[in-house]
Amino acid sequence: MNTIVAGYNLIEVLCENSTTLVYRALRESKQTSVIIKTLKTEYPTIEQLARLRHEYQILQSLTIEGVVKPLALESYQNGLALILSDLGGEPLKKAIPQSGCCRTAASNFELETFLPIAIQLSSILAELHQNNIIHKDIKPHNILINIKTGQIKIIDFSISSRLSRENQTVSNPNLLEGTLAYMSPEQTGRMNRSIDYRTDFYSLGVTFYEMLTGQLPFQATDPLELVHCHIAKIPVSPKELNREISEAVSAIVMKLLAKTAEERYQSALGLKADLEKCLRKLQGTEKIENFIVGQLDLYPTELFYFWQV
Repeated sequence: MNTIVAGYNLIEVLCENSTTLVYRALRESKQTSVIIKTLKTEYPTIEQLARLRHEYQILQSLTIEGVVKPLALESYQNGLALILSDLGGEPLKKAIPQSGCCRTAASNFELETFLPIAIQLSSILAELHQNNIIHKDIKPHNILINIKTGQIKIIDFSISSRLSRENQTVSNPNLLEGTLAYMSPEQTGRMNRSIDYRTDFYSLGVTFYEMLTGQLPFQATDPLELVHCHIAKIPVSPKELNREISEAVSAIVMKLLAKTAEERYQSALGLKADLEKCLRKLQGTEKIENFIVGQLDLYPTELFYFWQV
């Protein structure tokens, strides 16, 4: 095995993007598996290093079961390496069958598999928001899942915010923070609206959509066209793409994908309640009867969602 950081031997590359690499590695001292996040460039910028430090600090402040635990922030070549605990999972993205001529409804996540995952993710977001953390980059690449145990962890808090609300300025769509395919309309910076925790619900909706249909809500590749789709275009409902999806589950996803934050779920626990209702119906009668979604939203106990501007 190759040594990537002093004291750690490479097992496999889990994922990578234009700026970072995420590995699974073996810690030599304890012979335990860890996850290591490093920067790809040989000479990282001050901003890139600051993001890794920011991520480490946020993770240190959280004690949420569904959030990956930080172990260390170590020097690595000319930069830093973030060492994280490992649940033995893979990025959810790898488990999602991609659309194509050979894809069938049966190859997507079945509801019996999808709903427990969706419920876990809703619970994790509820705890994050209760801790005043907006993730801002929810997507299948940043969700680790252990298929054998069903355990889920959210990773990559490099652009997460501790603020309850922040203003986003109009900028080049190629330079936006986050991942454009999963980005809420307000996070694109072109709606003259502030960002709050409900941006995570939109990104979660895109993730659910992809899990259930094998494709993204919008197929545009041009960044400006994709921004326009997020802001102005209503996607085809999941039910129209996969007949195995119930009307209620499809409606939940479409509510998450509402263009304005006020039309989405207003609490992660309200979302979780609807998903749990679907799972109970599926387990009880093997059929999810249609119902009006969002009726259990805004629990009285969720006072933490009344954030200050």
